[in-house]
Amino acid sequence: MAVANILLSGVVGSTAYGLAHEGSDIDRLGMFAAPTEALHGLRTPKESHVTTAPDRTLHEAAKWCRLALGGNPTAMELVWLPDDLYEVRTPLGEELIGIRTSFLSAGRVRDAYLGYATQQFRRLEGRGDGSFSADTRKRTAKHARHLKRLCHQGLVLYTTGRLEIRVEDPEEYHAFGERVAADPSAALPLLRHYGAAFDETPTVLPERPDEAAVEAWLHRVRGAFYTAETSASCSYSQASSMP
Repeated sequence: MAVANILLSGVVGSTAYGLAHEGSDIDRLGMFAAPTEALHGLRTPKESHVTTAPDRTLHEAAKWCRLALGGNPTAMELVWLPDDLYEVRTPLGEELIGIRTSFLSAGRVRDAYLGYATQQFRRLEGRGDGSFSADTRKRTAKHARHLKRLCHQGLVLYTTGRLEIRVEDPEEYHAFGERVAADPSAALPLLRHYGAAFDETPTVLPERPDEAAVEAWLHRVRGAFYTAETSASCSYSQASSMP
């Protein structure tokens, strides 16, 4: 799948976290800009392109901004990656990285990260006492690792204003995953611990994100992809309609 005007793209997921193992998929996430002219027609362009083999998700710039403003943990990773994981990094993408804290707000970060972690726990809880197939056990361990990661990442972001992508001790996460795979209820104390930590720990994040900074960046994107040909066509159309 060829997608034009990619502004920022990189390797995310388990590889980025340091939790990948032999045979793990390599996930990529990116952002592209639709031609500005295409946004004004009867049919607007697709806002996301998702492929498997390779696993890649690309969001249109405005959609990515909406996701990030909502605190979406998956989207947020794109602007906090270690330098070596970026594969496309344009000047506009660099500008976006420069305003990444503008997307943050206390309530949305708390709700998004704890919310995603709780979703992972619900998946685990529905799997009973651990007496399931090897493949299900493997998926359960993976979901448990991501539950722990989301809790840790969210609290660090909430208290410091920075998103840590790579985990400090991957083996600790793998060991936690195996414990939960044997007994899914073992994840509940960790989830409760982080819920209490969010309640009791002061945050450095503002109550609301800086939407004005985000809007200004998006306007620069639209200006960059508003072509001279489009402008000339509009001028001709206006001149032709004059009496």
